[in-house]
Amino acid sequence: MTKSFFPAVLAVVASVCVAGCGQVVLPLALIMSHSRAIPRAGQEISPARENVKTFKVKGLYLTGWTAGVEERIRHYADLADKTEINTYVVDIKDSDGYVGYESDVPEVRAAGAWQRRYHPERLTGAFHEHSIHVIGRLVCFKDPVLSTRRPALAIQTLAGKPWLDDDKKAWLNPYNRESWAYIIAIAKEAIQKGFDEIQFDYVRFASDGHTDDMRFGDTQGKTKHEVIKEFLAYAREEMPDAVLSADVFGIICESPGDTEDIGQYLEMLGADMDFISPMVYPSHYALGQVVNGMRYAAPDRDPYGVVHNTLLQAKRRIAAVPSFRAGMRPYLQDFTATWLGEGKYQQYGAEQVRQQIKAVYDAGYDQWILWSARNKYTESALESESGLSELQTARVGYP
Repeated sequence: MTKSFFPAVLAVVASVCVAGCGQVVLPLALIMSHSRAIPRAGQEISPARENVKTFKVKGLYLTGWTAGVEERIRHYADLADKTEINTYVVDIKDSDGYVGYESDVPEVRAAGAWQRRYHPERLTGAFHEHSIHVIGRLVCFKDPVLSTRRPALAIQTLAGKPWLDDDKKAWLNPYNRESWAYIIAIAKEAIQKGFDEIQFDYVRFASDGHTDDMRFGDTQGKTKHEVIKEFLAYAREEMPDAVLSADVFGIICESPGDTEDIGQYLEMLGADMDFISPMVYPSHYALGQVVNGMRYAAPDRDPYGVVHNTLLQAKRRIAAVPSFRAGMRPYLQDFTATWLGEGKYQQYGAEQVRQQIKAVYDAGYDQWILWSARNKYTESALESESGLSELQTARVGYP
């Protein structure tokens, strides 16, 4: 079957991420000047952003380390040619705080906050030759590099020291706007290096560790979810023509308001994003969790039910919010959660992956991304190219 292509070139997506800053602290004005590579143009939706609305992402996540192995890139390009996969999400900056390639953002260079894991132009070029959509994943507030090298930007303890999570990692303080321009600068540079879409991750406050000891300084009376919403609005203001997306906890689709106390309030996340990607991994739900009125004693053992009811609940809630413009593009589980213990998990393979994909479709959505932190995917779960319709195999056209 011959692939069909969209007539217009899909423009890049931008999202916000925070990378390491360092011993040499540059003036904020210099960072801001670097971040203004894309001019403001009001809030009109650009043709490119409209184009992406018609593109149905079916993707896999790849680490920066995987992206640096030529043999693996050839494999994944071939996989996309042969199956329904048309998108890869690749780390621009992971939760370790390092940009995964040589960056020209001044403060990144001053801090030495990058590692040469792969060459972005080479990667995006290779995938574009196969009409593959390339999304860049940028971790935002979990950034032990910037938080450690500039502790004034970090969440503090009552004792005035950088607060640490259960992994002994510091986090940026989302109330402190000084890091926002730095984040945007990294996002815009990634666009220039060939990424088509950039996806926010860890767009939230920390959720583990001694959270009662966190101190944020002058909050100006704003709640956590108001700050996260402002952060996303700032990204849209700075990058009006880019396609922006954000990863969020799956449980916020069920929990009202900001029950998780991380700044993610479902109804407030869709005004400035083009897509949200709730991570609806069944293994990440609590034992006995109620979703859309259904109780799941062992959520990991019912992938269809958990994903389906999560998305139905989300769909009902966002339908009541006129300003919610973001499309739904959930992350699905392609890993086995052995840590849950006997009787509480199951081996995930092709059947469990397809159950989740079916749940997405049955809930009325048509996009998804599979997640495996180790990039060990159940490729037998993917539909072959020959078995797909022309609409299902539509790809973005690249020059």
